[in-house]
Amino acid sequence: MTSTIIASAELEFAKKSILERIDSKLIKTFFVDEFKVDDAKEVVKEAYIAEEKQKYLILAALKYNTYAQNALLKLLEEPPRNITFILIAKSKTSLLPTIRSRMRVEYLESHKEPYALDLNLAKMGLNEIFLFLKKHKNSSKDELKEIIQTILKELMFTYRMNLTATELDMFDKMMELAEFHARPQSILSYMLLTIHQAQGRPQV
Repeated sequence: MTSTIIASAELEFAKKSILERIDSKLIKTFFVDEFKVDDAKEVVKEAYIAEEKQKYLILAALKYNTYAQNALLKLLEEPPRNITFILIAKSKTSLLPTIRSRMRVEYLESHKEPYALDLNLAKMGLNEIFLFLKKHKNSSKDELKEIIQTILKELMFTYRMNLTATELDMFDKMMELAEFHARPQSILSYMLLTIHQAQGRPQV
């Protein structure tokens, strides 16, 4: 496997897939929420530890600091012998063009069945919201993110709701909170009550 950027909206799935794909014991992972300059220094240090066999350095982050990326440029352009880099990001645009030009890009998404939302967003009452919250109170981070994405898609494409910029921004913020392991009930209750209040608004 050559040095590669893995672009995937599902970072956990991508990390697991890449680790399963690499047939080597020489793997060093750098999994952080935000990849910073100190992380880049650790990668550089690890890259220059000589190995006789191929070693893989796998980086995965929600966000890559610009200064940290610049600190890796020379290393990515001229990697040490037997070193392969794998950079996992939510989108290739998370990385600088100068980095993208030095590595091939691969898109990776899971092929699981789409989540079925057991809630009528156009007609839900407070009781339905309460039951939904109770059912999903122990959702995992990935399950919660899938619920949020499904709610957004249904509002836009099934119910044709004309979402405001503030409401769209809310979904981005809820995804960020889910990534940082916020309580599912807190996130879902805020979203669903916001949608409930907007139910009487004209659709497009």
